[in-house]
Amino acid sequence: MNKETNTLIPEIRFPEFLNDGKWEENTFEELFKIGNGKDYKHLGKGEIPVYGSGGYMLSVNDYLYDGESVCIGRKGTIDKPMFLKGKFWTVDTLFYSHSFKNCLPKYIHYVFQNINWLKHNEAGGVPSLSKTNIYKIKTLVPQPNEQQKIASCLSSLDDLIAAHSQKLDFLKEHKKGLMQNLFPQEGETVPKYRFPEFVNDGEWVEKTFEELFVIGNGRDYKHLDKGKIPVYGSGGHMLFVNDYLYDGESTCIGRKGTIDKPMFLSGKFWTVDTLFYTHSFKKCLPKFIYYVFQNINWLNHNEAGGIPSLSKTNIYKIKTYLPKPKEQKYLVDCISSLDNLITTQEEKIEQLKLHKKGLMQGLFPKIND
Repeated sequence: MNKETNTLIPEIRFPEFLNDGKWEENTFEELFKIGNGKDYKHLGKGEIPVYGSGGYMLSVNDYLYDGESVCIGRKGTIDKPMFLKGKFWTVDTLFYSHSFKNCLPKYIHYVFQNINWLKHNEAGGVPSLSKTNIYKIKTLVPQPNEQQKIASCLSSLDDLIAAHSQKLDFLKEHKKGLMQNLFPQEGETVPKYRFPEFVNDGEWVEKTFEELFVIGNGRDYKHLDKGKIPVYGSGGHMLFVNDYLYDGESTCIGRKGTIDKPMFLSGKFWTVDTLFYTHSFKKCLPKFIYYVFQNINWLNHNEAGGIPSLSKTNIYKIKTYLPKPKEQKYLVDCISSLDNLITTQEEKIEQLKLHKKGLMQGLFPKIND
């Protein structure tokens, strides 16, 4: 590596450190030691958490390390560094760090987040890292006081992201519970909760999906030019073209691939062969059907042993209960307002993550490896 290509001070620096000079270049081998995870099967149940490269696994009655540590996957998930503190155990797929020299563990955690670990992958199959190559990675380090300031700043942002994520989880759980109560459960013909103005409207009517709407097939788009019409597959939005397959409100469901993520589309759009769309609705609102679709365990209707698949024939056979259009509209408005809150919360979290990403780019000097 050519040192002269590196910027030895960050773009953004806290005022009290402006005169502290350049950061010092070190290899990871100079900063900490890497420990191997071990098998835990000889241990009993307890309160000590065990982690693998995919995260928390279970709890046992002994620990491998006690203290602050930055962990990185040895095999499997190698691009999700974890910060652990206190007593813990790691298995063979997860490295842990210890014996830090002139650096704070929490600071190294953020250094790890700035690394594209997949570039250091050493395997053609399951992604893998080795101690040898991790030790060779170089970074720039300021004095401990400046490290602490950076770690505290980013930690407070992480705490804010976590708080907003908890709020998002709460909203999603609230919606889940609300949906269970606003729609009749198995063996019932009316929901547990009903808007007062519809309490005397009697039972909901049972219908098959074939009686309620028509299912349309997606088509190939490759003959189309670029444009402003969105194209969707079972995995979501793909690209934009200059023509549309349908114009209106529609609930879509995957024909093949992702079959358990219904989408609600409005306006002009195109769907490919992996995504069904619905149209020609009879006595039901498209958005109401969207929420009915969300209440269905679509994987129970999977018709393939390999890639999950659905067929029109079996979708048409599915039965549901529905009220009159006016009550449908009340339900749609109620749940849609909660969806809007969820979307707003997701956008807040995304904005905070983007802010953190930009801040980290500014708080750490550029280094070429």
